[in-house]
Amino acid sequence: MIILGISAFYHDSAVCLLKDGEIIFAAQEERFSRKKHDAGFPEKALQAALDYTGISRADIDYVVFYEKPFIKFDRLMSTFMQFAPAGTRSFLKVVPVWAKEKLFMKEIIKEKVATPKAEILFITHHESHIASAFYPSPFTEAAVITVDGVGEWDTLTIAYGKGSDFEMLKRISFPHSLGLLYSAFTYFTGFKVNSGEYKLMGLAPYGEPIYRDIILKNLVDVKEDGSFRLNLKYFSYHTGLTMTGRRFEKLFNITRRLPETPLRKEDMDLAASIQVVLEEILEKIVATAKKIAPSENLCLAGGVALNCVANGKILKKQTFKNIWIQPAAGDAGGALGAALAVWHKKLKMERNVQPGKDSQRGSFLGPDYSPEYIKKFLDSQNIKYSEVSPAAAPKKIAELINGHKVVGFFQGRMEFGPRALGGRSIIGDARSDKMQSLMNLKIKFRESFRPFAPSMLEEQVGEYFDFDVPSPYMLLVYDIREKYRCQFTAEDKKKKGIDKLYIKRSCVPAITHVDFSARLHTVNREVSPYYYAVIEEFYKLTGCPIIINTSFNVRGEPIINSPEDAYRCFMRTNIDYLVLENYFLDKQQMDILQGDSDWKKEFQLD
Repeated sequence: MIILGISAFYHDSAVCLLKDGEIIFAAQEERFSRKKHDAGFPEKALQAALDYTGISRADIDYVVFYEKPFIKFDRLMSTFMQFAPAGTRSFLKVVPVWAKEKLFMKEIIKEKVATPKAEILFITHHESHIASAFYPSPFTEAAVITVDGVGEWDTLTIAYGKGSDFEMLKRISFPHSLGLLYSAFTYFTGFKVNSGEYKLMGLAPYGEPIYRDIILKNLVDVKEDGSFRLNLKYFSYHTGLTMTGRRFEKLFNITRRLPETPLRKEDMDLAASIQVVLEEILEKIVATAKKIAPSENLCLAGGVALNCVANGKILKKQTFKNIWIQPAAGDAGGALGAALAVWHKKLKMERNVQPGKDSQRGSFLGPDYSPEYIKKFLDSQNIKYSEVSPAAAPKKIAELINGHKVVGFFQGRMEFGPRALGGRSIIGDARSDKMQSLMNLKIKFRESFRPFAPSMLEEQVGEYFDFDVPSPYMLLVYDIREKYRCQFTAEDKKKKGIDKLYIKRSCVPAITHVDFSARLHTVNREVSPYYYAVIEEFYKLTGCPIIINTSFNVRGEPIINSPEDAYRCFMRTNIDYLVLENYFLDKQQMDILQGDSDWKKEFQLD
C-alpha cells in the first residue's frame, strides 16, 4: 500500500511516501525549486519522489494533507470578527488567497497529484506533528509535546501515544502561542519570522537576560502547569501584517532593529531574555506532561522543538528518562506525520518498534546520485577532477581537513529536515580558532556570530561533552567538559557582547559557542558509514574525534540537493575542495564559473 503525505501553502512544503508503512522518501520542495522555505504545492518534490522510488501516480492508495483548511479558515474569520475593525488590511490580503486556492485543497490535490484511485484525506495540523514525533520514535509508548506558532487553532498540545494510537490530553489555542511569542522577538530584533528563530537562539549567549521580568510581568502570564496567556495589546500578529508595534517598543524603550543593520547590545539582551523565558515555560509544560502521561519517554515536534538549546535543558533535567525529537520538527515533518497517521491511526496497522532504534533512517530520506551520474555530469561540463577509490577517500578528506582546507562533502541520500547531517555538508577543522569567522564570512556569507555544529564519533560524546547520550539529528545542545576549556585572561573576562566571539574557549574553538555549548551531531557507524569513516580517519590522524559540520549552502539558499547544486555552490564560495562521492575537485584547478546569475542579489546578500 502506498500513502503520500503532503504539507503545503504555509512554510516548508514537503512530501513523504510510505510503502506498507515504511518511510521510503521524504523531502522539502525548496531543495528542488531552489527557493528557500518554498511554500508552494510540492510538485517538484513529488516528481522526485516518484522518480526515485519508481512508484507511479496510479500506485498511490491514499493522499493525506497535513491540516484541515476549513478549520484554519474558520480561525482566520473568527479572529477577524473578534478584533474587527483592527486587522482589516490583513483580512483583505489573506481572504482572496483562501478564496482562490486554499479552500479548494481537495481539487488542487486531484489536479497536481493526478492519481486515479487514491482517497484524499485531511488530518489536523497537530495530529500530523504528534504522529511525526511518536510513530518513527524508538518508543512503544510516550508522552508527545507539540509546540509551534499555530495550526488550525492549536498552538500547544500534549498527547499520549501507545502502540499504534495516540490521544490528546491537553491543548492551548490561538491567539496564545509560545511559538508566536518567540517569533515576535525574532521580528523585533530584525530577523525573518519562520526562518530567523535559530539566529535569535544563537545570539542569546552574547546577551544578558535583563528583560526576563518585563516579559513575564507584561507579555505572558504563565501558570505553574505551563499554561499561558499572552497580553495581546503588545502584539499585532493576530490583526496585522507585522508581529509587534509601538507598544512593544515603548515597553522595552527600544526601537525595532531593521534587518541587516548592526546588532545592538539591546538585541542580544532581548534574545537572552526570551530564550530564558521559553526554557522556563517549556520546563513547566514538560513537568505537566510527565504528570498526565504515564511514561518515561518523551517525543517532541513543532517548530519550537527545533530550539536545540531548550531541548538540551529538557534532556539534562531528566524529567523524562528518554527523549526523541522529530528531525523535521517544523511543517515539513507534517507531511511525514500525516502519512504515518493514516497507516497507523486510521488503518490500525501495528508498529514494529526496535528498542533504541528509530525508523527515520538517520533522516537520509531524499534522493542520492550514483557515481556514474556524477561522472557524466563532470565530463559533460569539462570539469577537472580526480577519482579516489572509496577505500582511500575518507583518509584523503581527513588529510585535507587537517591541512585546514574547507571541504564541500556530498554523498548518499539527501537529509530530510533543516539540518545537514553529513550527506550535504561543508566540513572543516574544529581545532582552528580562525575557522568560525572564515566559514561564516567567506563561505556562508552570514553573520559572524553564528555558531557551527560539531560532528563527532558517537562513542566519544561522553569524553568531550557533559552528557553521554547520542544526538544524531543535531537537535540537542551540550556543554563541553571543563578539562577541554581554555583559561580566560583578565582581559578576556572584561569582554561583552559580540566581542566574546574572539575569545578562544576550548581545544575545539570553531564549534564552541560563547557559553561553552555546542549543537552536537553524533555520527553512527551503521547509519553514516562514509561520514563516520572520514571522522574516524581524522581522529587517527590528529587525536581529535570532532570536525565542523555546517549545511552545504550559502545564506539565503536552501541546502543543496544535486551534484549540479554542489558544484555551483562550490564555485561561488571559498570552499577549497568539493567531494562528490569519491570524485575530488580542487578549487585551484577550476576554471571560472561561466554564465552565473547575480546570485548574491538573488539570495539577498547585498
